Amino acid sequence: MVNDRQSLDLTTFAQGGGGVEWRISAEPVPYPEAVAAMEARAAEIAERKATELVWLLEHPPLYTSGTSGRQDDLLEPRFPLFTTGRGGQLTYHGPGQRVAYVMLNLKRRRPDVRAYVAGLEEWIIRTLDAFNVRGERREDRVGVWVRRPDKGVGHEDKIAAIGVRLRRWVSFHGIAINVEPELSHFSAIVPCGVADPRYGVTSLVDLGLPVTMEDVDIALRRAFTDVFGATSAQLPEATV
Repeated sequence: MVNDRQSLDLTTFAQGGGGVEWRISAEPVPYPEAVAAMEARAAEIAERKATELVWLLEHPPLYTSGTSGRQDDLLEPRFPLFTTGRGGQLTYHGPGQRVAYVMLNLKRRRPDVRAYVAGLEEWIIRTLDAFNVRGERREDRVGVWVRRPDKGVGHEDKIAAIGVRLRRWVSFHGIAINVEPELSHFSAIVPCGVADPRYGVTSLVDLGLPVTMEDVDIALRRAFTDVFGATSAQLPEATV
């Protein structure tokens, strides 16, 4: 049966966009600095004082807990833990993971949170398709998953996480795709609250693909255009 998010019409998300700014940070960005920058940019977008933005970056090793986070999901405090206003539970960010913070004016595009989450999932799925990886949605588990029959019947691994927040219908936070992070760092938490041993975490390199961050960035931009519309010139460093 087709799940609810998968059946949503996403075509309207590309309407109303005038060219989303696209930025990449070359060095890891501290989490509090990133959140402060996102909040400031989102406010400017809501006031029509700044263009929409996609900000690609990596973080130093850390854990973040969303609005549904549980204290018991932190099994071992290896890295700093930040409580954040995004949706979702506990997750890990670190080098080798491509984080994309997405600041879009959904009031102009489509004020529908569920459809927006489905749009982010579609963006990830199309990005993975560029590397012949079949990413899939799960109605009871937000994010994008890949089947792992090599690990056993019914086994799946999460390859990308999603956590969003809206303020005045402007989105911030976004997605994280595992390119080549240290997967053992996920073992110190219950990732996104999913404790079932059949469901783990993987990355593109873990799946045997010699993919670079630059490869993923190119695929992300192409897939973003398909789902959300045109982007403007890329700037090498983010000053949001």
